Amino acid sequence: FFLCPGILVEQFVPTGPHLQLYSPKTHSWTDLTHWHYSTIYLFFLLSGVTDVVSHSLLKLPPGLEQLSLTLALLVEGLLFCFRDYSDAVLDQHLYSLLAMAIFAGALCAFLEVFLRDHIILETLRTSSFLLQGSWLWQIGFVLSPPWGGPGWNGSDSSNLVFLTICFCWHYVGALAVVAANAAASRCCNESCQLKFGDIDVELDCGLCLHRGKKSSSGALLPESSSDDK
Repeated sequence: FFLCPGILVEQFVPTGPHLQLYSPKTHSWTDLTHWHYSTIYLFFLLSGVTDVVSHSLLKLPPGLEQLSLTLALLVEGLLFCFRDYSDAVLDQHLYSLLAMAIFAGALCAFLEVFLRDHIILETLRTSSFLLQGSWLWQIGFVLSPPWGGPGWNGSDSSNLVFLTICFCWHYVGALAVVAANAAASRCCNESCQLKFGDIDVELDCGLCLHRGKKSSSGALLPESSSDDK
């Protein structure tokens, strides 16, 4: 639901369209970039609402939350593919790589509509989301360096080659994060002696520490003899 403030910010910043799509004065569209991101936020908002409602008392068809996520990702990828790059080769290359990560996540989410609780698909979908996030940061560093100065030279073909290699490195990093999270979850699961079916509900570091303290304090208590009873 944090997407609602995101939509409002995109619309009502000083340079935003303020919910005006077409300007009758200039006879042109108004700030389509802001409408671009507002549309993406809107579809992810609908996906989040569907996810919340699917876990409520309402009986929704199974897999509907994954289908809504698929639609949100498809819309995101579609808008990035047909964005106006103004013949900027570097921008188009960066966002084309981003679209690959988006459509990969959409494919995994769509397959999860029919293959529920599939660990491989969930892993690939999670890694694609991490790849999207890290690559958006990379796009910001390339086009608008935080230390100031101009962006990278788009006419240099070696920059395009390096960014493609860098995209693969980003995915390796995403897989490393997923693997580290899986290893930490496995260690916590074994220390807490939880069942894998209860991980979504009970896997919590605080719960593990609480159980560990409780078991250790119980072991230090002296056993009462039958005479004391």
